[in-house]
Amino acid sequence: MSRARTEYRYEKLTWPEINDAVDLGKVCIVPCGAVEQHGHHLPLDVDLVCPCGIAKGAGLEIPDQLLVLPVVAYGYTGHVMDFPGTINTDYQHFINQVLDITKSLAYHGFKKILLLNGHGSNMPNLDLAARRTNLETDAECAVAAWWNLLTVDKNFLPSWRESKFPGGCSHACELETSLYLYLDGDNVRKDLIKSGTISFNDDDSPFNWVDLFGAGPATTISWTSSYSDTGVLGDAEKATAEKGKRAYEEAVKQLVRFVTWWKHRPKDARKDRHRNPPTMPIPWGQRPL
Repeated sequence: MSRARTEYRYEKLTWPEINDAVDLGKVCIVPCGAVEQHGHHLPLDVDLVCPCGIAKGAGLEIPDQLLVLPVVAYGYTGHVMDFPGTINTDYQHFINQVLDITKSLAYHGFKKILLLNGHGSNMPNLDLAARRTNLETDAECAVAAWWNLLTVDKNFLPSWRESKFPGGCSHACELETSLYLYLDGDNVRKDLIKSGTISFNDDDSPFNWVDLFGAGPATTISWTSSYSDTGVLGDAEKATAEKGKRAYEEAVKQLVRFVTWWKHRPKDARKDRHRNPPTMPIPWGQRPL
């Protein structure tokens, strides 16, 4: 069982070693991203590099407790198609692909699955995939956007962020640019780093605004090209590799904390509240009680 204890990369195990990993109760982390534009200065793979880098960091720290799967590389990005290079996956195809992965893991015996997201518009689809996994398998599935790991310690973002709120941290921004500078700085076009704005944020409406760390109660998200000329949404010019290092270390720390807590947390027990037992199965695919 020694290889299963020390290897965090799912695809590097053999099938007997997968059996060992199941016996160890390892948490499976599925990075989920997208191939899409990130302005003039960042490559198309930002939403892959960031969650994969953080998942790898956690794997290196606690390889005996988790497995990191190959990334789900194509996400729901239809609203960005006015910018060349973006690859869109239909939302139903995306949800079904993620479900295929989580159900396969559950079938093999893994009981804890985390979808670690790197692309904002994947979130509602991943939430649905996780909910369906929880209803249709005997595994537990959670979703976390990597940037939300930075909110666990309430003191971190106030000590880190220099960009305006809302909008300074949104897309190809202070945060994404900083993390990419740290993880893969040679591929940042540093001479082209330029901040960009979200035009509807300038309306100063209490209802219609957006940031990675919040949104107005009635925010309208349509075609990215309708509110941005460059695809950069935020204060990219405030980014530094040192900030990226701090963000990386904080995200990894909190991911490790979550895995070590969740791995041992007992699953909440379902209870049937019917006075009379139902006489037919639930008609949309859930497992019986």
